[in-house]
Amino acid sequence: MCSLEQFRIDLKSLADEDTALSYDLDDAFFAELDGSELRHGSLHVSVSIRKATGFFELLFHTEGTVTVACDRCLDDMEQPIEADNRLTVKLGAAYSEEDDVITVSEDEGILDVSWLIYEFIVLAIPVKHVHAPGKCNPAMSKVLEELSADRSSDEASGQSIDPRWSALLKLKN
Repeated sequence: MCSLEQFRIDLKSLADEDTALSYDLDDAFFAELDGSELRHGSLHVSVSIRKATGFFELLFHTEGTVTVACDRCLDDMEQPIEADNRLTVKLGAAYSEEDDVITVSEDEGILDVSWLIYEFIVLAIPVKHVHAPGKCNPAMSKVLEELSADRSSDEASGQSIDPRWSALLKLKN
């Protein structure tokens, strides 16, 4: 079980010099957050906090791998992740998020970075993720090949096409 308590940073107690934190994330982290995008991964996150007059600058460096479904064969695959993110935090009357500036209640002074880290990881995943050539599930690849061959042979054979789609074929010409 992963304790999310370690991701709570007490901004008021930080020293004036730079502060460095690091986190090793595994499946327990993703299970604890219960996010819908990711369930598995092994990542290292380094956080550098610089205290300035009136605000804090947080620099996140994330690297490791997460497990996602291949877009082609739907089998799990490891997706390497490497990301650098910057965040500005200031103390104020109430918690708010605007652009890249987070305002933390001055009374509490605690910033929970667990969900922020999760979002940084999700944003670092490429839109398209597929196995390397030849690594996809062979059974699924065969089915996909047959279906794409069937679709192209339907067009070539001149079979009757649904009239709703025939207008679109005119666009190809």
